[in-house]
Amino acid sequence: MIPIRDTIRSSRFPVVNWLIIIANVFVFCLEYFLPSNLSDQLVSTFALTPASVSLAQPATLLPFFTHMFLHGSWYHLISNMWFLMIFGDNIEDRLGSTRYLLFYLLGGLSAALLQFFFSPTLDIPTLGASGAIAAVMGAYFVLYPASRVVTFVPIFFFGGFIRLPAILYLGVWFVMQLFSGFSSFVIGAGAADGIAWWAHVGGFLFGMLFIRAFAGKFPTPYTDDRNTSRW
Repeated sequence: MIPIRDTIRSSRFPVVNWLIIIANVFVFCLEYFLPSNLSDQLVSTFALTPASVSLAQPATLLPFFTHMFLHGSWYHLISNMWFLMIFGDNIEDRLGSTRYLLFYLLGGLSAALLQFFFSPTLDIPTLGASGAIAAVMGAYFVLYPASRVVTFVPIFFFGGFIRLPAILYLGVWFVMQLFSGFSSFVIGAGAADGIAWWAHVGGFLFGMLFIRAFAGKFPTPYTDDRNTSRW
């Protein structure tokens, strides 16, 4: 199921969300266009390799933050940024730019910590914004469950567009990540298939559990593309 857009309209331009997207694109362009030896050094230095983490060496803790601005391929980058464009603007609209940036970074950190917990000896670099974006999706799940996600569902060589409730789309997405995380134990240490499933789970749980603390007690406005609104 490929999300196309949601039906919640933001009341202001999502400055931080776009700055995050631009930062991710810029860093990936560095990875892509630098000579291979420099690109490899960039990834090895700033991606999170759990086996290399040591409390005695504070520099090895930096990748818990920097990993979320690196990506492994154009597809990896574009798919992550697409999800961030769909769901991030509404969360920034709700939190405000400063709190949204803090929420995003802490969500990425929480995702990395859970991945590290399940695979502390993994010697493969972990990189990508998907854990932080999963935190945004978890926040959306809590704040906008009645929203709709316009979704393309491929059926053989064809497909169609349907409007799924956000609580259903994101709920199914989370269950799939959780199932894949447990399944990964069968084949390795949580990322042996190339995807850090537990980072997705950790980010989503952070978003669900802490979005209310960031958002405060004010009611959440709901406005969809049918020009109706309610509080």
